[in-house]
Amino acid sequence: MLKQEEVDAEEDSLRKAIRELSDEQRAEFYRQAGKAVKDPDTYAALNWFFITGLHHFYLGRWQSGLIDIGALLFAIGCFAAGFVWPGVILLLIVYSWELWQLFRSQIIVQNWNNRLYRDLLSRYQHRRYLG
Repeated sequence: MLKQEEVDAEEDSLRKAIRELSDEQRAEFYRQAGKAVKDPDTYAALNWFFITGLHHFYLGRWQSGLIDIGALLFAIGCFAAGFVWPGVILLLIVYSWELWQLFRSQIIVQNWNNRLYRDLLSRYQHRRYLG
């Protein structure tokens, strides 16, 4: 489970490493990062439609999004076939998991952005050593 202190410490470390890039590299880094960085508020807003998994697709986690959609379709199938309780139980399980993620949306997106920064930064640091 993500811990806020660890994610914050990693973000501080990444920001320090970014500051060590040359001005040209830093400008290019932020240009590329700006295209891919995600907003926690957008993630949280999409999470309100938890059963469709839109917030997972926003972060590129297609498998989790498809699982949410599959669970929704399966629950609808249960309701249509007259198996109300299995459908309700499935929706409650998905709801409780996604509600937990809604409350943790800030740290989830912060961690995702840290990974993005780490990947981009490794490219620039690799270039510097190849020089």
